[in-house]
Amino acid sequence: MVLSRFWSFIIAGSILYILILLATGRTYTIGNVVNGKQNDPIVLAEFRAQDLQLRDSALFAQITASKPGGFQQGDSLYMLSDNGIVQLSTGKQASDGIFITCRNTILDLWLPLIGYLTFFCGLLHLLGDSHALNKLAKFLTPIFVKIFPELPKGHEAYGFMTMNFAANFLGLDNAATPFGLKAMESMQEVNENKARASNSQIMFLCLHAAGLTLIPTSIIGYRAAQNASNPADIMLPCIITSFVGTIAALIFVSIRQRINLLNWAVVLLIAGVSALIGLLLFYITRLGGIEKIHFTGNLSNGVLLFIILLIVAYSLFHEKIFKQNQTNIFDSFVTGAKDGFTTGVRVLPYMIAMLVALSIFRNSGLMNIVMSGITALMNLFNVDPQITNAIPVALMRPFSAGGSRGFMLDAMKTFGPDSFTGQLSCLFQGAAETTFYVIALYFGSVNVKETRYTLGVMLLVDFVCVLTAILVCKLYF
Repeated sequence: MVLSRFWSFIIAGSILYILILLATGRTYTIGNVVNGKQNDPIVLAEFRAQDLQLRDSALFAQITASKPGGFQQGDSLYMLSDNGIVQLSTGKQASDGIFITCRNTILDLWLPLIGYLTFFCGLLHLLGDSHALNKLAKFLTPIFVKIFPELPKGHEAYGFMTMNFAANFLGLDNAATPFGLKAMESMQEVNENKARASNSQIMFLCLHAAGLTLIPTSIIGYRAAQNASNPADIMLPCIITSFVGTIAALIFVSIRQRINLLNWAVVLLIAGVSALIGLLLFYITRLGGIEKIHFTGNLSNGVLLFIILLIVAYSLFHEKIFKQNQTNIFDSFVTGAKDGFTTGVRVLPYMIAMLVALSIFRNSGLMNIVMSGITALMNLFNVDPQITNAIPVALMRPFSAGGSRGFMLDAMKTFGPDSFTGQLSCLFQGAAETTFYVIALYFGSVNVKETRYTLGVMLLVDFVCVLTAILVCKLYF
């Protein structure tokens, strides 16, 4: 509902604003909104060459001498066409028009993304078929026992939660959701007040707020589609940001539920991961510009290659499992790849819808008005403009993944995927969760009406992730 209203508002509001500008004479043409190209000059007026020559012969002489590049006078550009029309332009178009946006979205973004999703989803499917996911779940179970003390020991919800977090951590969103819903159903069975969220259910959902993921596959894919110099360099910042957010969620809920986190399983895990991340950050921040780029590039790509090697090697070592299931490693990969292709097809309408809406929004000038208000507010606190330009992604992320994705793609397209704004936008998208959707989906599945403090904690975690993302981006890039 939120995405629907947001999308409808920016399209309807932007078109109405454009028509008002045209009716009041504050704009000369609206053709650029439909057919224009990004960075094209914005036409303010047109004159017949003969009329301009009579009115200002000196200016006309300069325009004629400057043909075909045009004559620049301050912020104004005069162009003389072959049909004897002089166009007066100023500034540049903020975004591609509707038709060009539709075409470029498919050719430049969607088609490359299909390839990336197909490959990585194929690899991730091997984890499930090789039973590596089950072993990972068993390994993590002792930790969840300490975090969900109200659940009976040996309750089946532990298994479902472990599988859910493991799948999310590995980027298996399609597999994670069914496990998460089963976990909620299992916890609902021991929930004394069926209409009121239990402590265990709240903890479970709040731990989703930071979207902790080892491989942000889709973000890497979008960055690669935008021709980023190193698409995988976002991996480590995403891990750091989402990890901090997850720890924040754990602490916030534990304080509210009076859970003692000082036990060996939880402390050892947090301390180990924190120490590793801390050492990496300490080392990276001491490097120079070139050395930092070289190290982080090799680290991100090296981790990615190692994960690919580990998945394939583990599958080969347990090839008999595939034979027992009457399949093989390659066929399993292909099955997962098909799921990746399906996912890519499914996201296309969302990409087209959001990018076209944002194209109209930007070209109308309304986005500049909104951003000017946000900029003025943030300038009071001396916030870097590069951060301000990425804020729309952070603001939209709790409401809609599609909406924030549109802002992220727009930021990368406008400022570049390797710019600070582009990197930060990707980090906002990758290290957060769609809060309102998650609450509606999971609590709705078990008919819980009273969610208690779940929304407040999850939004607070989102805020922590925003602050962490800015800090990490400053240190890392």
